[in-house]
Amino acid sequence: MLLKWYQASLAKRPMLTQSATTGVLFATGDVLAQQGVEKRGLENHDFSRTARMGFYGGLIFGPMVVQWYRFLDRAIKIPGRANAELLARVAIDQVVFTPANMLLFFSAMAVLEGESPMEKLRTSFKETILVNWMVWPGVQLVNFKIVPLQHRLLVVNMISLGWNSYLSVANNKNNTVAEKAKGLTPE
Repeated sequence: MLLKWYQASLAKRPMLTQSATTGVLFATGDVLAQQGVEKRGLENHDFSRTARMGFYGGLIFGPMVVQWYRFLDRAIKIPGRANAELLARVAIDQVVFTPANMLLFFSAMAVLEGESPMEKLRTSFKETILVNWMVWPGVQLVNFKIVPLQHRLLVVNMISLGWNSYLSVANNKNNTVAEKAKGLTPE
């Protein structure tokens, strides 16, 4: 039933549907990070952090990825060499889009948190991009090979529940250390 509703919404308003889904799942990833990984409990849940993640997912990442996947599908063509085309799409996704997205994510989060983007990038970018490259090339190989264009962001969003939890923790690792020192989060 939910899949049927999603299909109908996707047919009527693809950008809105994909962006809204992405925003909800980015926020859900943050809730999983705060409650499942950091074990904050509801009384210490940072709802503004969850809102920032949802904002970034729905208003920045979702629309950006919809357009990016359309671009890759149109621009990367190697006639008669399907596997070379697939590898080229994954390589361009990981070498061009991923670093730019990580820069944008950490910079946007820093600005929304009233922090220095340069400091956030210095403390989080390298480790996160390396972990990304352990996870996402394999996911994107499968995604670009077998998933129709209109469903690729949904596949990424499903995998991203765990990834967004990781991103949320990576983005807030310095904040969490400071909060523990002040006694605001559990040990």
